[in-house]
Amino acid sequence: MSSTSQLAENPGASGTGDTRERIVRSASRLLQRQGYEGTGIKLIARAAGATLGSVYHFFPGGKEQLAVAAIQHGQQEFTEMLRTGLGREEDSAAQALENCSRHLAESLRKSDWADGCPVTTTALETLGRIPAIEEACVQALGEWQDVIADRLQRAGFDETEADALASTVLSTLEGAETLSQVHRSEGPLLHAGRHLAALVESRRGEPAAGQSEPVSG
Repeated sequence: MSSTSQLAENPGASGTGDTRERIVRSASRLLQRQGYEGTGIKLIARAAGATLGSVYHFFPGGKEQLAVAAIQHGQQEFTEMLRTGLGREEDSAAQALENCSRHLAESLRKSDWADGCPVTTTALETLGRIPAIEEACVQALGEWQDVIADRLQRAGFDETEADALASTVLSTLEGAETLSQVHRSEGPLLHAGRHLAALVESRRGEPAAGQSEPVSG
């Protein structure tokens, strides 16, 4: 038995924190690439270099509990990727969105087109069936939209308009990322970035949609 396996089977041994982290990271990557249905506990344990006993020690709720932790891990990773991509404060909002799409395209290419959105496949597979996983996906998508909206607000958009634009930006990037994976090309993400930049630039100084409409009594 390897030393890694020994540590994994003994929750009191040193290094168990690393074992849990490896399990979560492996689960996150597998869910990202294969979805919930295509990812079993045994496969996760093998990818993490851990034993089934250690997986169930850290996640007594089994695959569902581990999937929630994995989605939260993917949420944090993608949040940092978005923040890095949105870049420098001196950039305009339009420049920031182009930079972000370019950064996402480069990261996707470096993964050989394998590592797209960390929640999409799992979210669609479990929609309406597994509330805990569905909620984790909703929280992830909500945080990413908030990151984009915050960047737009710092560029001068009011809260209502920033939130509406952020929803459009996230939806577009999600779709473009899927197309880039299918075509194994940075093109869809780069095209999306340019058009999102143009959209944001065109909205500068305009009132939020519906803002000037009277409120009915």
